[in-house]
Amino acid sequence: MSTTSIIANRAQPAAVAAFLVAAGGAATILGAYYFQYVLHYVPCELCLQQRIPYYVGIPLAIAVALAALFNAPRPLVIGGLALLVIAMLIGAGLGAYHAGVEWHLWEGPRDCGGAITSFGNAGSLLEEMNKTRLVPCNVAAWRFLGISLAGYNVLISLALAAVALWGIKAQKH
Repeated sequence: MSTTSIIANRAQPAAVAAFLVAAGGAATILGAYYFQYVLHYVPCELCLQQRIPYYVGIPLAIAVALAALFNAPRPLVIGGLALLVIAMLIGAGLGAYHAGVEWHLWEGPRDCGGAITSFGNAGSLLEEMNKTRLVPCNVAAWRFLGISLAGYNVLISLALAAVALWGIKAQKH
């Protein structure tokens, strides 16, 4: 079954919802990797923690989509979608906590500054150090429209939780 036919098949809203959560989660993680590996923003500890719900949610969403497509028992599919809602709400909570640290609403972890794992070979050490942007947890490394990456993670996580919740509500009895 192709992706187009999955999305077009309104009889399988749980599969569509789970597929959208997997795709949205994958796009979010790819965006984080883009900032880390292409733009050289070193993620802090809170940034890395915000990825965990996606690492759990993406494979779970794929499993739920497949379960729905292959007509698994309804409680199994609904339970999987409920776990996706919980995972994405945890992600939103982690993002909100980090955004609050960035806005200095509360204090973050004292040791939060991002781990440097490697600068490559010694010959390019200065070049790699100059390209690397190390930002502590309480400073937003990047903002667009006044919203930091942590803030966008809150919005994305809430949207994905809403999609999974829609899948639960739309699933036929």
